[in-house]
Amino acid sequence: KQVESGCKQECRISMESLETWLEKTSARGAGRVRGSGEWDLLPPEVCSLLNPAAIYANNEISLRDVEVYGFDYDYTLAQYADALHPEIFSAARDILIEHYKYPEGIRKYDYDPSFAIRGLHYDIQKSLLMKIDAFHYVQLGTAYRGLQPVPDEEVIDLYGGTQHIPLYQMSGFYGKGPSIKQFMDIFSLPEMALLSCVVDHFLGHGLEFDQAHLYKDVTDAIRDVHVKGLMYQWIERDMEKYILRGDETFAVLSRLVAHGKQLFLITNSPFSFVDKGMRHMVGPDWRQLFDVVIVQADKPSFFTDRRKPFRKLDEKGSLHWDRITRLEKGKIYRQGNLYDFLRLTEWRGPRVLYFGDHLYSDLADLMLRHGWRTGAIIPELEREIRIINTEQYMHSLTWQQALTGLLERMQTYQDAESQQVLAAWMKERQELRCITKALFNAQFGSIFRTFHNPTYFSRRLVRFSDLYMASLSCLLNYRVDFTFYPRRTPLQHEAPLWMDQLCTGCMKTPFLGDMAHIR
Repeated sequence: KQVESGCKQECRISMESLETWLEKTSARGAGRVRGSGEWDLLPPEVCSLLNPAAIYANNEISLRDVEVYGFDYDYTLAQYADALHPEIFSAARDILIEHYKYPEGIRKYDYDPSFAIRGLHYDIQKSLLMKIDAFHYVQLGTAYRGLQPVPDEEVIDLYGGTQHIPLYQMSGFYGKGPSIKQFMDIFSLPEMALLSCVVDHFLGHGLEFDQAHLYKDVTDAIRDVHVKGLMYQWIERDMEKYILRGDETFAVLSRLVAHGKQLFLITNSPFSFVDKGMRHMVGPDWRQLFDVVIVQADKPSFFTDRRKPFRKLDEKGSLHWDRITRLEKGKIYRQGNLYDFLRLTEWRGPRVLYFGDHLYSDLADLMLRHGWRTGAIIPELEREIRIINTEQYMHSLTWQQALTGLLERMQTYQDAESQQVLAAWMKERQELRCITKALFNAQFGSIFRTFHNPTYFSRRLVRFSDLYMASLSCLLNYRVDFTFYPRRTPLQHEAPLWMDQLCTGCMKTPFLGDMAHIR
């Protein structure tokens, strides 16, 4: 029986009629306009495919107003292949065994690229890796200790009978709290995998361990891979294998310079490594594209600590001792601080646009404290959009929305038959949620959403970036004077309808076109 809004009549919808409805719409296919008295589940606007190469705006920004472009290096100018992650994992694993004297049995673990996603939180004292939403709630079904899922009941019990993580326990401004750490950069993927494997080994063999010591040892082992220069050596030996889209990076930089834009680079990586990578991507004269080059900047303290002065480096990487009174084009500078940078360049406010991959270390201070415009590089975006564009995802999500709307409206019916139908709908909705989650990652789902809420990662992404994109090369798809307009996403009180109501056509409302884009 059809659900009709605005009419005060009793409605009882059987599961058989809903299944028939779903079969009918699936058979017809998504995206058709109203025909023969029937409506499709998906309005045609929703069926428009998203573009993985597009740039998405959290805030309105016109590139016409941007005069200065700044860049991080790792995972911004230089995009790295996933083949780098197993190398980091294996090297850190061997450091744990050989230098920290961890059990030899850990060597049996290999890197699993499908295990973790970026943005997860780790509760050090509970050895719990989990996904948290924008409201500080753990998404049930996404908590792991070692490599094993933790039952929902146990997770709730661990946090005092709730899924909620109090603010004082959560990670701080830079993702590091007193007991919970958030893994925000792409380099953290092998760190999460190694941490989970080591915990799995200790638990599986009944070995006692201090959670804080284990966490610190794994973190230090991962850090050693970077500090000892192992990662730099792998990349330098085979740049064709590890560096992606170098020609596109060259095209972006050349295009900006040709249009009279000023460019600068601020990176934590050493000059010798950056120089080799930029020569590979851009050529030997790459520094002529940049007005300022700063290496080993020690972000994020670069943005907040006024005490560290700039030092000039020569071609061989040797430090000069003269005082820096201006930042010259073609020269290399080490460390320093943002306050001296602003004083010497006079590049301030919204005419500066800085790109980076780490929401905390690269973007947060620049947006909140200094009013720069910011662009986040999110490589995972490309894969997630391709999944969103699949017919399986579209139909699964649309049916979830329809079921949720029916559950809300039909809960007023308290008779036994209606309650039985509601229970069946609840079960089906949960099954669909799990199916949709597994399309992205079997353990943790999408980095941008829990079942329905934005993730904590998404919340930070919206807060700290004006724009976000899969790679810097996305800029090539837009004019240098293009204006990005964020979509007007309806607030809850502005979007009273559920998906099935939008499709039946029995309720008319302004802004229906905008609301059809709700996913």
